[in-house]
Amino acid sequence: MLSGYNLKLPTIKERQRFPSPAVTPQALAWDGKDLWMSSRDLGTLYKIGIDRWKVVQEIDPPGIVWAAVATNCAMYFTIGKGLNDDRYVYRYAAESGFTNLFVCPEFTGSYLSYDAENLYLSQWYEKRILKFDNKGNVIRKIDIGAEICGHTFVDGMIYVLRGVEKPNEDWTIARLDPREDRPEVRDIAVVPFACRSLTFAGELFWSNYRAQDTIISFSLPN
Repeated sequence: MLSGYNLKLPTIKERQRFPSPAVTPQALAWDGKDLWMSSRDLGTLYKIGIDRWKVVQEIDPPGIVWAAVATNCAMYFTIGKGLNDDRYVYRYAAESGFTNLFVCPEFTGSYLSYDAENLYLSQWYEKRILKFDNKGNVIRKIDIGAEICGHTFVDGMIYVLRGVEKPNEDWTIARLDPREDRPEVRDIAVVPFACRSLTFAGELFWSNYRAQDTIISFSLPN
């Protein structure tokens, strides 16, 4: 993504900024009631009640949580482990705790989304989103055309944060229809901060401004 191209797009409509309950907010997911957020540097996981903006639960995961997504019955996380930060996908349920489901392809992977049936995992440097079956097998690859720092499903469409991290954290939010054989990725708006993770909470999108320990809600331009 080129800055000159981005300037032709409108900018997202920022709605509110909230202080992160911990430094370097990384993963972010909405479960229908609460936000789930991880701290990259502390290695902790939090549930946040957004009405009062208060931590309602703190959880100790088995590694660094890089991404999160809520499904119909559980939470799923991309977790990095070991000196090489090898990536795995875990399932979490309150009654059973964390379960290691499968290793990410080539031990790489970050952000997660869910289409009501399947998990989707993005790979930053490969600039793609992978679709998985319930056994952890890759059943589809979707080229996004840029680095990916978050994605989420809304009404059957994938919304994705894409761009380039270096040198200037140049990001847009784009949309694609995964029901198409060859989805066209269309940029909608510029995201004017160094965003990490994307989730949708019924009315607004949410993302982390990790470098400023801030969580931001926003809407799309009309």
